[in-house]
Amino acid sequence: MEEKRERQTIRPHSCLIQDRSSISLTGVREVVSFDENEVVMDTDMGLLTIRGKQLHVSRLTVEKGEVDVEGTAESLIYSSSETLRKSGQSLLARLFR
Repeated sequence: MEEKRERQTIRPHSCLIQDRSSISLTGVREVVSFDENEVVMDTDMGLLTIRGKQLHVSRLTVEKGEVDVEGTAESLIYSSSETLRKSGQSLLARLFR
């Protein structure tokens, strides 16, 4: 499985925020978790956490790596996910230790 991840091509990653109420992202590998206050995604540039109020994923296209999030965005935080990708555990298992 690690070999499969390494062979994946890195897609261009972009983040477009409009009026703090609409966020369009590309280069998303998977949506790890989401609720009305937080959306966590694994992107080609690292783990991205969006925090806010009344958040919901309005569009998810896994094949293209595109995600649209609507609601009131309060923060976007990137963190490195390379160490997470290198271990054999699933991303969900590592998040909920």
